[in-house]
Amino acid sequence: MLENLYYENPYQKDFTAEIINTIEKNNNYHIELDKTYFYPQSKFHPCDVGYINGSPVTHVYEENEKIYHVIEVKPSKIHKVKCIIDWKRKYDYMQQHLGQHIISSSLFQLFNLSTIAFHIGDSSSYIDVDKIIGVSEIKNCEEMCNKIIFDNIAVEILYPTKSELKKLSLKKVSLKPGEKIRIVKIGDMHISPCDGLHPNSTIEVQAIKVTKLTKINSGTRIEFICGSRAICDYLTKHQWIDKMSNLLSCNTNNLLNEVEKLSGELNKALSEKASLKAEVAQYEVQSMLNSCENIEGIRILKSIYDKVDLKYVSLLASKLVSFSKVVVLFGAKTEDKAQLIFMRSKDVNTINMNLLLKDAITLIDGKGGGSELAAQGGGKNNNNLDSSIEYAYNKIKEAIFSDSK
Repeated sequence: MLENLYYENPYQKDFTAEIINTIEKNNNYHIELDKTYFYPQSKFHPCDVGYINGSPVTHVYEENEKIYHVIEVKPSKIHKVKCIIDWKRKYDYMQQHLGQHIISSSLFQLFNLSTIAFHIGDSSSYIDVDKIIGVSEIKNCEEMCNKIIFDNIAVEILYPTKSELKKLSLKKVSLKPGEKIRIVKIGDMHISPCDGLHPNSTIEVQAIKVTKLTKINSGTRIEFICGSRAICDYLTKHQWIDKMSNLLSCNTNNLLNEVEKLSGELNKALSEKASLKAEVAQYEVQSMLNSCENIEGIRILKSIYDKVDLKYVSLLASKLVSFSKVVVLFGAKTEDKAQLIFMRSKDVNTINMNLLLKDAITLIDGKGGGSELAAQGGGKNNNNLDSSIEYAYNKIKEAIFSDSK
């Protein structure tokens, strides 16, 4: 009978086992061992990965009371195979899972909040609670969590009998005949059913930091990191703070003030830049109107811009068509794309810019649209941008001459 040893000693990093069955599925090999310390995928806790005889184990799962270890190469040896668990990953998930229990317990004790869901992820994890909470509550929760960690409280695993289960403060938990339930108990502050793996003491969680709060329906999602993830996050951010302090020639205590000062100066500069752009655009508009082609009283402006801010091109077009009887056919080139901006004044009624653009844009393999007054779009073929503008120009001339007859 298979020995599931991962509960007996979750700290075991390697072991020797016998391969008792190999099943080939979808170009992978699902290996059954006579004993295993590999934890299989469960509802809330990720599976272990590692190596069997040097072949990477990519997934471990349980099916019909058997545990399968998925590898890509058929094993050449079945006796006394060396099994190695990716300990760094395994311990990280153990820390995150115990961190979840600590946060859930603290939220319940402080605010009577129940955990309705949780997820352990590769970079961060989250807990969903059934009410809306804010930053001040989370700050209190973090303080309590980290005190629990520092108190070095032992983590026990219990398999209570039916009579023992009745004495525990657990809600909505009952045992069927012959069934065993696994309970995680953290001192006197937390007890709940759980089939995941955890460190032996709260102090191994090292630190807990909530990283994000998100409102979900009538509750809150609390994203967090703990253990080695929290320590690495702190060290990385400390390095960033040092680099920013050096760049701004200030100490870390004054960094926030310097950043706020720079942000204000940047916003002021951007505002001044926008005003100058609008002023320059006004002069450019007058120059363009004075020199553009005039057909039957309608001024037509066609131009192609290379590596110019598309917002500025659009601003020019908008200013131009604010004048009477003006049609604008602008193109803009980037390294890998072409853009078309077609606009007309309100009193040029014979031309629908949306239909014109949708016709001309096919020459640059593009898509776009808009209204009768203005349309815009882009395509991949910037080599044909000239042809697309010229095509639209000829269509406008045809429409003007046709209308004048």
